[in-house]
Amino acid sequence: MAPGRPFSRRSFLGCLGGTVALSNLGWLLDCRAQAPGATDVAAGRPLSAGVALRVQPLLTYHLDEPRERTSWRSYGGLRTAEDVTAETARITEELAQLAKDAEFPLDVQRLAVVSSDAELQALAGKAGDCDLFLVFAASGPQHWLEQIAATKTSNILFVRHESGPVYLWYEIAHWRLLRKSEDVEAEPNLDVDDVVVDRYADVLWRMRALYGLKNTRGTRMLAVGGLAAYSRPAQELGPAHARDVWGCTSEIVEHTRLAEQLARARSDPAAMRWAEEQTGALLAQPNVRLATERRFVVNSFLALKLVREMMIEAGAANLGVAHCMGGLIPILDTPPCLVLSLLNDEGFTAFCHTDFSHTLPGVLLHWISGKPSFVCNSHFPHHGVVTLAHCAAPRKMDGRDCEPTTIMTHYESDYGAATKVEYPAGQTVTCVIPNLHFTTWFGFRGRIVGSPAFDMCRSQMDVAIEGDWPRLTRELEGFHTVVCYGDYLREIGYALKKVGAVEWRNYSEPA
Repeated sequence: MAPGRPFSRRSFLGCLGGTVALSNLGWLLDCRAQAPGATDVAAGRPLSAGVALRVQPLLTYHLDEPRERTSWRSYGGLRTAEDVTAETARITEELAQLAKDAEFPLDVQRLAVVSSDAELQALAGKAGDCDLFLVFAASGPQHWLEQIAATKTSNILFVRHESGPVYLWYEIAHWRLLRKSEDVEAEPNLDVDDVVVDRYADVLWRMRALYGLKNTRGTRMLAVGGLAAYSRPAQELGPAHARDVWGCTSEIVEHTRLAEQLARARSDPAAMRWAEEQTGALLAQPNVRLATERRFVVNSFLALKLVREMMIEAGAANLGVAHCMGGLIPILDTPPCLVLSLLNDEGFTAFCHTDFSHTLPGVLLHWISGKPSFVCNSHFPHHGVVTLAHCAAPRKMDGRDCEPTTIMTHYESDYGAATKVEYPAGQTVTCVIPNLHFTTWFGFRGRIVGSPAFDMCRSQMDVAIEGDWPRLTRELEGFHTVVCYGDYLREIGYALKKVGAVEWRNYSEPA
């Protein structure tokens, strides 16, 4: 497809195919349904949700028959048909509560019951209709669980201990299922992280990881100015890795096309009036201070309107901008910093550079957390602290309310409109640093200890590393750090296990 040519709904589905395309397109079509040119510069509205995780719960059980003078009864509290009826009712109630507790959309199907090979085969044949099998493994033969896992649809195995009635597979999931009665793991489709005992909170964070992964796969980047990664390895390896591992692609919009559309918009009274109105609304917010020329904010809103329209037409939920510190400034008459900030606050993902090395963790962290992800420069970790900074910071870091912000010039050019966001001391953050070769992500939990104003990129946070910072410093690769509010290290690690091609190094102990 030629650069800049819009994607129709049909061609978008045909290019990406099935679930992946529908995942991103459904959210983008919601954006299309908004009022033309609408934006959200105010606080108080959460970011749009992605496409729901489709969950098929199932209960496996086998009722033992008494036999004389021999062992006949296995572990487990489901002994009669009445026990099974009570357990199915209980699970149904618990799943309804689980869906209410989730802050992301879940599509939980009716509980299926498996007590025979025929029922198992019928259910396994529907693996393509769901994203996750949530298996309540009360009892039943080992091959049932192996066959469900072999569908390659994600599995979470739930077993009861104290929540009772106790399940047989609470006893033998590790030894029989994962290790095949040996001393090393031998099950190719499950591991210990796929087994949950008693606690639905542990089911929920795994579902959150899978929901984030579902909505990340198939993401399309609108690459303004071409693909220009921040390093040679990322430039050479990024497009193939994004496509082959994540199903993510890009559409290029040349600077000339953007320049032509901006020229037309500047001569359009309605477009200019809209940009002026949005500027006024933003600057009227009580926690926003202007420390640059107002016209740069107007220029940013005009560019925002155009690139958002291009993104929706291209089926792109992500924006990357190449040559943002040079070639793009004369076209926009401002750096793109405020444009990127506003897009992230609307629920898109938008980052400096068209670089898949930080785009992929940025998109994944956004969907897992339900909050904006901030791609920023890393500095040298020392005495347990690292400084993170960039000029294109989102303001709606908690996913709903905007942090106090000064709109000032972009640091390196000292020109245009960029955001200096003030971060609250004590805020927990997740930090992910991808390496340049797409092989390893380095993660740690941090706590913001300062929001300084050094001579560097405008939005700055000093982060206390809650973990083995000397080891992190010795082993660290990559450059950009992806940050979001909250602790999502478990979810990132679980999602990367499902991806399979990226190593995860977590330098923080579980909270």
